[in-house]
Amino acid sequence: MSADYLTLLLAVAPVFLTVTAGWAIRRAGWLSEAADASLLRVVVNLLFPCLILDTILDNRALDEVGNLLLAPAAGFVTVVVGYALSYLAAPLFGVREARQRRTFAFTAGIYNYGYIPLPLIQKLFDHTDQRTSAVLFIHNLGVETALWTAGILLVSGAQPRRAWRRLFNAPVVTILLAVALHFSGARTWLPGFALESIHRMGAAAIPLGLILTGATFADQMRELNFKANLADAGGACLLRLGVLPLFMLALAHWLPCPVELRRVILVQAAMPCAVLPVILSKHYGGDPTTALRLILATSAVGLLTIPFWLHLGLHWLAGG
Repeated sequence: MSADYLTLLLAVAPVFLTVTAGWAIRRAGWLSEAADASLLRVVVNLLFPCLILDTILDNRALDEVGNLLLAPAAGFVTVVVGYALSYLAAPLFGVREARQRRTFAFTAGIYNYGYIPLPLIQKLFDHTDQRTSAVLFIHNLGVETALWTAGILLVSGAQPRRAWRRLFNAPVVTILLAVALHFSGARTWLPGFALESIHRMGAAAIPLGLILTGATFADQMRELNFKANLADAGGACLLRLGVLPLFMLALAHWLPCPVELRRVILVQAAMPCAVLPVILSKHYGGDPTTALRLILATSAVGLLTIPFWLHLGLHWLAGG
């Protein structure tokens, strides 16, 4: 194991350890399922918006047109390509039944775009500023758009009338508001105590979000069928952690864009499946057990592959 790989593995480990802590405290009974809904609302509607505001306000990375316009476009395209490739490849892994195939594509096609990549970006790139973190949030506007339009259409097999309304959730609205406040110079006229409060609350968003993710894993694992054909899980690992990273690294290498966006695409390329498809597949007529199996498999394998792709991507983008 090279020193560089070990360094990247150690950067990834705290994220997964925090998720494991969430799993452990759920199993120990310290965090009840009844508390999840309230805590999740606090994270999504208060803490995460504070983190977004703290990161975006007065962030000079957003003054570059490439970051502001290409970032959401890259987020949208990479997810839609992931959906399409996963849907086409699903029969190769024995996934032919319509409901399972749609769920397979919906889950394998979208990467974890929030709680895991953000602390990694902060660790790897944002030592003295938050330029790359800000671009991540702008990039995720495109990811959210793909999720709530193409993704919901895919997993449901039809167009739910109200699905698009979920696009306007608290984080997305906060990103749009934060960009507007950034260009109005809000950090210069907002009171210092307000900015300090926003900063302190935002700092709690990622740890609590990761803990809730681990608790969700603990809940869903009770319903997991370990005797099921695991070819779909292997296929998801091959696509999400093997084929799609190559496409995304090629995009990061050849897309004419600022370095911050290249870094965001690089980190997103290494990510396992997002966790949200478990909940959405159940709500929109998919197969949540299939979604959970793919998420757990890619998350477990991702602990080893994330440092590999980060190491390869950093070397490639540096022109080495």
